[in-house]
Amino acid sequence: MDLIDAIKAIDKPHEDDVLNRLYTVWGENLDKDNVLPEYPRPRFVRDGFMNLNGIWEYKIVQDISANVLPADTDGEILVPFSPESFLSGVEKRLLPDQVLWYKKVLPTLKRKHESSRFLLHFGAVDQFAEVYINSSFVGSHGGGYLPFTLDITDHLKFTDNDSTALNTLIHVKVRDTSDSSYHSRGKQTLRRGGMYYTAQSGIWQTVWIEEVPETYIRELIVTPSQDLKSVTIEVSTNKPCDIDVRIPGHEAIKPKKSGESFNSEREDLFSSDTYPSNEAGVKEFAPAGYSFSFEIEDAHLWSPEDPYLYPILIEAGDDSVQSYFAMRSFTIEEDNTGTKRFFLNHKPYFLMGVLDQGYWPDGLYTAPSDEALIFDITEMKRLHFNMMRKHVKIEAARWYYHCDRLGMIVWQDMVSGGSSYAKPMVSYLPTLFPKVFGRMSDGPAYYKTFSRHSAEGRGEWLNEMQNTIRYLYSVPSIATWVLFNEGWGQFNAAGATVMAKELDNTRPIDQASGWFDEGSGDFRSVHNYFRPLAVEKDPKNRAFVISEYGGFTCHIDGHSSVDRVFGYKKYDNLEALGVAYYNVINANIIPLISKGLSGAVYTQVSDVEEEVNGLMTYDRKITKVNPDLDPNVYARLHRN
Repeated sequence: MDLIDAIKAIDKPHEDDVLNRLYTVWGENLDKDNVLPEYPRPRFVRDGFMNLNGIWEYKIVQDISANVLPADTDGEILVPFSPESFLSGVEKRLLPDQVLWYKKVLPTLKRKHESSRFLLHFGAVDQFAEVYINSSFVGSHGGGYLPFTLDITDHLKFTDNDSTALNTLIHVKVRDTSDSSYHSRGKQTLRRGGMYYTAQSGIWQTVWIEEVPETYIRELIVTPSQDLKSVTIEVSTNKPCDIDVRIPGHEAIKPKKSGESFNSEREDLFSSDTYPSNEAGVKEFAPAGYSFSFEIEDAHLWSPEDPYLYPILIEAGDDSVQSYFAMRSFTIEEDNTGTKRFFLNHKPYFLMGVLDQGYWPDGLYTAPSDEALIFDITEMKRLHFNMMRKHVKIEAARWYYHCDRLGMIVWQDMVSGGSSYAKPMVSYLPTLFPKVFGRMSDGPAYYKTFSRHSAEGRGEWLNEMQNTIRYLYSVPSIATWVLFNEGWGQFNAAGATVMAKELDNTRPIDQASGWFDEGSGDFRSVHNYFRPLAVEKDPKNRAFVISEYGGFTCHIDGHSSVDRVFGYKKYDNLEALGVAYYNVINANIIPLISKGLSGAVYTQVSDVEEEVNGLMTYDRKITKVNPDLDPNVYARLHRN
C-alpha cells in the first residue's frame, strides 16, 4: 500500500459491511450472570455496593421528543454492552433520530440506617441520558464519556418500617447523535471505514448503587509535591463533618495539620459534572472541603519499573473510603546537554509509547472483562512499552487503576468532536505536506475549516476538557494531557492550553498532536507515517515527540472483522512485519534519542476492524511480533 492509497482510504466509508463475528477469549467465556463484577471505581472504594450489570430490557423508538415511558419492550440487552455490540445480544444501531429506552426492576434495597442515602452511579452513557425512578424524573447527563451520580433516595418507595424499598423500577432514556453533530465522539462514525470505527451508544460502563450515610464523602484530590517530599490530600463531603485521613502502614508520615474546613485554592478541581442536574436543573456543589498535607521522608517513588502505591483511608462520620496515591513527578526539564526532555521523578525518561484505541470486537468500547483490560497492559509491557496513549477516548476507571498498579505511563487524549471534518484540510494535505499545510491557524477565521463553527459546540468541548482533567487528576499514571489530535475539532488551542494549565500545573500538555501546533504546549508533537523519522528543530525549544508513527499492516485470516485492509504500510506475513518493526525501533527510533527525541508512540495496540496495523489481532489471540526474538531471525525466516 503506497502513500496515496493509504491517504485515500483514511475515511473511505464501508457502512454496508457485515462484520465477521469475532470474539475475544473473554467474550467467548462471558458469564451473563456475572458481568464485570469488580468494584468499578478503585480510587474511591467503599465496602459494599450493588452491581446492576446484567440483563435489562430495552426498546428503540422513533420519537425523540416523547417522554412517555414505553409500555412494552423489544427484548433483553446485556448491560453494560452497547446495543451495537455482539455481547449485548441486540446488535442494532441507534440512529440520531431514535431513542433507546432501558428498563430494569432493581433488587430489593434494604437500608442500614433510617437516614441513609442511595446513590445510583453510571460509569458512562453515550451520549445523552435521562434517568427515571418509579416513573419520576431524577436527573440527566450530557456527554458520553464521563461518570455521573444521582441521589435516588427520595424517589424510592419504602415499606412501612422505612427500611426496605421494593419493586424499584428504573428507566434510562438515551439519545446519541454519533457523528451527525458537533458533540464529542472520538473515532465513532455511522459510516465506518478506514481509521474510523463502528459507532456505539447507550450504557457502556458499569451501573451500580451504593448506600451511604446522611453525611458522606464525595470526592478526593491528591497532589504529590513536585519536590517529592510531601503530598496534599483534599476531600469534599456533602455536609460539614469531622473527618480523618490516614496513610496506613506508614507511621513516619505525619500530617502537618488536621482536617479543617477550607476554601481551597484547588477547589476548582472538584467536579461539578459528577453530580449532574437534578429536577430543577440546578448543579449541586460540595459544601464542605478538607485539606491534609503529609510530609514523606525517603519517599518510595513510582515508576513503570517499580509502580509503588501508597494506601489512603478516609473516614468522615459513618462513611469511609479507601484510595491510593503515588509519589512521582512528570516534568519537562533540560538534560545535561541543554536539551528539553520528558523527566520522570526529575530524571530523563524516554517514553516508549503505543497508541491505544480502546476498542474490542465483541464489546466495542466495553472490554468483556477486567482480565481483558489487564491483558492489553501487560502484553504491551511485555513488548517493552512503558507508555500507552489513550486515543480520543476516556477509559473505564479500572483500566487506569491497572496502569497505576502494573506500571504503565498514560498519555490521556481529550475526546474529539466537531461537525463533519474537512478531511482534505485536516488529514490529507497535512499528511502529505506537513510543513506547508500543518501550520494553519485555529482562530476564529478558521473555525469552519476545523469543524468548530458552532459556539455551543466549542463551549461544550471546553467544559468537557475541564471535567476530564478534574475526573482523572488524581490518577498517578497519567503523565500528559493531549488536547487536540490532527486538527479534529480543534480551535483556540493556545487558550485551551492555558485553561488546562490553570486546572493542572503538575503535568505537561501536548497541545496539538500531529499538526496545527500553536506553540504553547510543552511538546513539539508530530505524526510521521511516511517520511524518514527525524527530530525536528522547534523554534520554541520544547521537548520533541513523535506522537504517532509505524502503522505497519498485516492481515491475518480468521482474526479480522473484515477482509479489507487499511494501514500505512502493508506486509504479507508476520516474518516481514517483524523485520520492519524491529528495524524501525532499532535503526530509527533508538538512534534519535541521543538527538533529542523524548518519546515515540507506535500505532497501535491492536487491529480495529479494517485498520489491521495492530501489534495484536483485534481478538487479541495473536501477538504479531515477538519481543524476545532476535530481528536477524526474522530476516533469515523472511529470506527463506
